[in-house]
Amino acid sequence: PEGYRTVWSGEFAQMQSANGKLAIMVPLSIVLIMVVLYTMFSSLKDSLLVMAGVGTALMGGIWALLLTQTAFSISAAVGFISIFGVVVQNGVLLVNDFNELYQHGAPVEEAVFRGSVSLLRAVLMISLTAILGLLPASLATSVGSQAQRPLAIVVVGGMAVAMILPQFLIPVLYTYFPGKPPAHDIEL
Repeated sequence: PEGYRTVWSGEFAQMQSANGKLAIMVPLSIVLIMVVLYTMFSSLKDSLLVMAGVGTALMGGIWALLLTQTAFSISAAVGFISIFGVVVQNGVLLVNDFNELYQHGAPVEEAVFRGSVSLLRAVLMISLTAILGLLPASLATSVGSQAQRPLAIVVVGGMAVAMILPQFLIPVLYTYFPGKPPAHDIEL
């Protein structure tokens, strides 16, 4: 009748509100990460190289959700944001090591090879810690697991892919876009 209206509330309204907030927070997080990376490297190229690894983690998380037939939820979104941080950290370590070796006179290919080999153990340990720590939660089916399971699935899938692909992608991209050549002192 006139004067009455339908209002959806409860879980549906909460999900709609959370999705609206995520539509703002996720892009804002990515922009803030880019600002911090640009501030650190003073190079858009290096910042974009690090962010290339984020794409692989995103791909791994989406694959994991699809393989397990898990719906995207707020918990899954939090999982994506958390793996972005770990992948950015790994990318920063790689690019920073490549830059340091390259600026100290190593040829690009050698800088990339030495930097990749020296950081392989650290990157593997970071990734395996996240994967093995959340694997039980991603496989859980007990009461209450439906809240934590999407986050764990995203982290396990994203970190599994991000443990491997960025270790190839970032070095290859760095080889093609090495940055400024090292300055050599000229003695007269």
